[in-house]
Amino acid sequence: MSSFKRRRFLQVAGSALAAIGLSQMNVRQQGDRYARALAQPTPRKLALLVGVNQYPAGVTSLRGCLTDVRMQKELLVHRFGFDPANILTLENQAATRQNLLDAFETHLIDQAQPGDVVVFHFSGHGSLVRDPDPIAIANGASGYNGSLLPHDARLNLQGNQVNDIMGKTLFLLMANLKTDQVTVMLDSCHSGGGTRGELIMRAVESQVALGDAAPSALELAEQDRWLTRLGWSHAQLKTERSKGIARGVALGSAQANQLAADASFGEGVGQFYAGAFTYALTRYLWQQPGSLPLDRVFVDLSRSTRDVANSARIVQSPIYEVEPGRNFGQEPLFFSRPQSPAAEAVVVGTEASGEVKFWLGGVSSQSLSAFESGAIFSVVDSNGNEIGQVEQTRRVGLEGYGTLADGTRGQIAAGQLLRERVRGVPTDLTLRVGLDNSLGAELETARSQLATFNRIQPVAIDSGQSPHYLLGRMTEQGLAIAATEAVQNVGQLGSVGLFTPGLSAIRDSFGEPNEPIAAAIQRLNPTLKLLLAGQVLRSVLNSDTSHLNVDVVVQPVNSTVAVGRSASGRGGQSELIAQRLEGSGQTLRSGSEIVVTVTNGEFRSLYIAVLAIGSSGSMSVLHPTDWDAPESESLLEPGQQLDIPRQEAGRDPNRSYCSNPSEAFHLCLSSSGYAEILTLVSTSPLRDALRGLQQIAVANNTRSGDPIGLQNDNPVNVIETLLGDIDRSTRSSNSLRGDVRGVDTTQLAALSTLIQVVEK
Repeated sequence: MSSFKRRRFLQVAGSALAAIGLSQMNVRQQGDRYARALAQPTPRKLALLVGVNQYPAGVTSLRGCLTDVRMQKELLVHRFGFDPANILTLENQAATRQNLLDAFETHLIDQAQPGDVVVFHFSGHGSLVRDPDPIAIANGASGYNGSLLPHDARLNLQGNQVNDIMGKTLFLLMANLKTDQVTVMLDSCHSGGGTRGELIMRAVESQVALGDAAPSALELAEQDRWLTRLGWSHAQLKTERSKGIARGVALGSAQANQLAADASFGEGVGQFYAGAFTYALTRYLWQQPGSLPLDRVFVDLSRSTRDVANSARIVQSPIYEVEPGRNFGQEPLFFSRPQSPAAEAVVVGTEASGEVKFWLGGVSSQSLSAFESGAIFSVVDSNGNEIGQVEQTRRVGLEGYGTLADGTRGQIAAGQLLRERVRGVPTDLTLRVGLDNSLGAELETARSQLATFNRIQPVAIDSGQSPHYLLGRMTEQGLAIAATEAVQNVGQLGSVGLFTPGLSAIRDSFGEPNEPIAAAIQRLNPTLKLLLAGQVLRSVLNSDTSHLNVDVVVQPVNSTVAVGRSASGRGGQSELIAQRLEGSGQTLRSGSEIVVTVTNGEFRSLYIAVLAIGSSGSMSVLHPTDWDAPESESLLEPGQQLDIPRQEAGRDPNRSYCSNPSEAFHLCLSSSGYAEILTLVSTSPLRDALRGLQQIAVANNTRSGDPIGLQNDNPVNVIETLLGDIDRSTRSSNSLRGDVRGVDTTQLAALSTLIQVVEK
């Protein structure tokens, strides 16, 4: 790892202190290094978890930082064996500058001995502070140091002096620890700040009193105190900082020039706020199997970003850094096994009503709607064996409630783990469309027009309903964001279109400037139906939890390097981690030809359907495409693999079939953005869905062997029929309520593989 990256971590911290390292295609190292640091076989494991939602007037308050602390604490206790007595939390007004510094000293520095595990987590605002003695960096904010904002950081200011805790101070605190088994996790940023669409950013401006923020006398004195304790001079500190981080592993929520989102998830009583990064990473660690070597564990950061993007939807690439001289990347996955099996939830108590209360730390943001009620969890023992079941009755935030199924052995107790068995997808899932303030006086017209569309739900921004998309007019801010993110075909100033909740424009959704809002909404009706179909389909994605042994690889034709790979997480003995990205995570240029290879690792036949979703929501069925016999074509025998599209004999390896097409179907990428390959694998035939596709193919005169592009009402109808097929198969062996569609992890694998496409 380059010294440049190490220096950036110390200097401008994208996650409050710096660019600590999870490069976009290296989330594997992020998650695995963090997991190993937590799982050390040591005499003691100590953690200090800090979250600040409430700041005094003048600093925008946040909403998800306390959830981050809860996420971390439940993970450390129930997955990695931390004693709750050794976890100290500081929240809101208790997280003052002095309390934080005192806690780091007394709880971590004074107690930790060589070989002990130490975890420090901070969720809150970050900023930049002028560094009186900066280290030299390239392509960064020279002369500045990333900082963390405790609760009182901007109270009682003297001119432009602030009471932030600088990255330099954190470096000194880490250097004074007696152990190098240290993990620092920062979910904050210093790039920008304020709000963007429906999101609040975890950063404040560095301008204070008409000048750049400067460290207070208290901050400089604190640094001198720790320098004296180390016996270092200022020159030696500068030298050490230039080498890299002081101890262990550092994890950050965003690159130095990116934003860290305080994002909303779910709706109604099920809504909660959290750091997009903390949610994605802790969920991964809940579901990661143990005893895997590092070279077997891959996690696709694009998938993690996309996972949280359903609510956050901003470009946020987590980063990591490791202590110089420590080769964590070559060590085993864990120094010791996690002390519990992988799971989606943990029992935290029993209500007076008899309901079981559990923490849903391992459920992804995309599938939250399938865990409102009606889901079934397996109660597992220490070896992961099912000893009973819990049927979910409701969810409040990330706390689930349920009742024990008949036959559950013994009394369920706090700390017992729950694994997804059947998720309950509501039969009336809707697409929530937030009405952006850029609509002005047209807002009520937009609301009434959208309300006439089936299953399209107009909602107010920040109403507790976490919109999936925003409807608004293009503004100067929207154009600037589109330019920064290289999104094309986003219309002109004043045109109506769709945005993500982070104000990223949805390409090809914008009309002419000053288009009447009623006409714009009618024009967007097909796009909204496509997005609704995609939302419903993603609610069944279960790559981390499916028990089917199936593997999906996406790679360029005539190449052996995969650009995307998915595997069912609990399928077979291999325990492959789902959604892996091979190599350094290549992007593909527009016009590239790809092939999707599906491998059946089961000892039984499976039925395969493959769909593609473009960045604008367009949807096509890639397999099966034999419209005379779609069911037999969808069958994949045990141990066999299937190429989509099938590679014709006599193919010319030197010919570009995308620029010079032939009669046969070729899968070519067009336009920049992300293309998503969705693979559905079932133990039972998807007969009704295939029959419906067959009818669409006939109506459209689609040639056998060619894919079907779904339009108008077709996308929603096809996906609903697919869910009906899956539900019938699930109900054959499970008792379910009537208002949900069941998805059994032993009968279905729904895998997503994401491909980034760039212009030629």
